[in-house]
Amino acid sequence: MPTKTSRRAAVAASTPDTAPAVPRVKRDRTHYLYIAVIVAVALGIAVGLIWPDAAVQLKPLGTGFVNLIKMMISPIIFCTIVLGIGSVRKAAKVGAVGGIALGYFLVMSLVALAIGLVVGNVLHPGDGLHLTNAIKATGHAQVSADALPPVDFVLSIIPTTFVSAFTGGQVLQTLLVALLAGFALQAMGSVGQPVLRGIEHIQRLVFRILSMVMWAAPIGAFGAIAAVTGSAGLDALKSLAVLMLGFYVTCVLFVFVVLGAVLRIVAGLNIFSLCKYLAREFLLILSTSSSESALPRLIAKMEHLGVSKPVVGITVPTGYSFNLDGTMIYMTMASLYIADALGTPMSVGEQIPLLLFLLLASKGAAGVSGAGLATLAGGLQSHKPALVDGVGLIVGIDRFMSEARALTNFAGNAVATVLVGTWTKEIDKERVRRVLAGDLPFDETTLLDENQGTVTEVPEPQEKALAKA
Repeated sequence: MPTKTSRRAAVAASTPDTAPAVPRVKRDRTHYLYIAVIVAVALGIAVGLIWPDAAVQLKPLGTGFVNLIKMMISPIIFCTIVLGIGSVRKAAKVGAVGGIALGYFLVMSLVALAIGLVVGNVLHPGDGLHLTNAIKATGHAQVSADALPPVDFVLSIIPTTFVSAFTGGQVLQTLLVALLAGFALQAMGSVGQPVLRGIEHIQRLVFRILSMVMWAAPIGAFGAIAAVTGSAGLDALKSLAVLMLGFYVTCVLFVFVVLGAVLRIVAGLNIFSLCKYLAREFLLILSTSSSESALPRLIAKMEHLGVSKPVVGITVPTGYSFNLDGTMIYMTMASLYIADALGTPMSVGEQIPLLLFLLLASKGAAGVSGAGLATLAGGLQSHKPALVDGVGLIVGIDRFMSEARALTNFAGNAVATVLVGTWTKEIDKERVRRVLAGDLPFDETTLLDENQGTVTEVPEPQEKALAKA
């Protein structure tokens, strides 16, 4: 029979939000990190405009930093999903999360394609451009051999070995292995608890490494922005300003009007509050032109927000391959731009089949480097080869447009995670309110809530005893 003291200790141990306050003081230091990122972006733009040739040589700095982040993605996804599924008693709940998420991704992708279609038909930014043989060759060079047909893409999700899922850099392969491991541990019951506790410690280690890597962000941001600015220059920006600005405005309206309305109606949340909460991640994406650089932090922040581990673990990694709203808008507007520039504008009857084909083609190019341009070129090559000649027209500004793509994709996945959590009732709405209000700040030191998500299996007799007490 537990004593009164032991009962109090048990209750205290199970009470949330009891993390020690002292380590939170360290969080203030990270403000300097993101101030340094902003300064680095400004310096990178200046160097790119003043010394463009030298700036292009700085590209490895940005590539190296993004690669450091990518190195952490597979272990973080694995730990998050295994811990999430392993702690869920009913496997059907995980299946419901995945089904709802994929259904939402498909609908929102179609909405994004439709919006891009409308804007592209209104602007007609490609009128009056001239195509040269050099531009044609550049366009054909963008067709990536890495993009796979739908059947081969599905087969590529299966890794060669259990371990190769972590070394191949394919998010969906890691997702598959993590799902299998999570369900296996769930079926093992109490026998699997020591394994879950071990994975929990590995997760803490991985997030601590990630927090260390983040201090290299200013160097990476400087190199990436300098290289992009130096390689594109002002001439490309001026000649394609209509397309680029139109795309940026469309992405902004999509995030704050379309996604904002859905978020308000379904979850009752303000899109501006959510974006403010994710401001540092948006800055990181803007400076590196890669949404993958913020994927691990999105997982950590969505869990901290109050969305359950299974929902976060399934929705975020899957969304990074299937919920690419910014890429959908980009492919729509770019296709219409190219058709107009070649003097062969498409009718609405021609546009819709092409865009539906690009919707499927984009799934086969998940994980391809430079997926936006590669997917566009590959899709046009398969469906309407004559338009591939014009892909070279947008190569000069593609990196600038990739930032808007990445920011929109990231915002779409953040909103999707909250929506799926709401639909499956796997979200703590009171915690969401407190986090967005600033009452529960995110721990930048560990990127983890030490008292959340811990694997503690209380034996059934002891559980009943505590309930009686």
